[in-house]
Amino acid sequence: MCGRFAFYSPSEATAALFGASGSAPVEARYNIAPTQYVAAVRNADDESRELTVFRWGLVPFWAKDPSIGNRMINARAETVAEKPAFRAAYRHRRCIVLADGFYEWRREGSVKTPYYVSGADGQPFAFAALWENWTSKESGETIESTTLITTEANEFMAALHHRMPVVLSPETANRWLTGDDEAIEFALENTPELRAWPVDRRVNNARNEGEDLIQAVS
Repeated sequence: MCGRFAFYSPSEATAALFGASGSAPVEARYNIAPTQYVAAVRNADDESRELTVFRWGLVPFWAKDPSIGNRMINARAETVAEKPAFRAAYRHRRCIVLADGFYEWRREGSVKTPYYVSGADGQPFAFAALWENWTSKESGETIESTTLITTEANEFMAALHHRMPVVLSPETANRWLTGDDEAIEFALENTPELRAWPVDRRVNNARNEGEDLIQAVS
């Protein structure tokens, strides 16, 4: 799964790498957790691409209660096209979530050590994701939310965990956003090279924030 990540590169410049324009209220964050807002790129009505923000944890349009989103931070690539909670978004509401890296916890006996995983070239990338627009029938409140697509870990990530997010480059992101049914397979065959290092356990607490969280520890 993917339960924590970081995005601190300039959002507008990063969005431009993925063919998007516009601005959004995005702050540099080093410990982004579920239910918080994340920077994303989606297809706009005029077929351009726009930078926006979504709440992390997808709330299906048919949900009675938005708290269901707390359990839908990830969607499995193997079943996303068929699962009732995700299949409409898979067909019509794809997006990408911008990131500089993500955290994974490696179990060593009874101890779980956090690792920070980033692109080997140090450049930002994106996660394959879906988005939904939910409206409360009682209050009229609207929530735009997202879920990250995960898959079986590749050879590099398998040393840390058996699952990983679908990591996209600008090329693979383009195929994902255009609705290509083979986009995930193409992305997995062309996953950017990754690197990882152990970090302080302070990242375990979502209230902790700051650049020091991604610094390597011995």
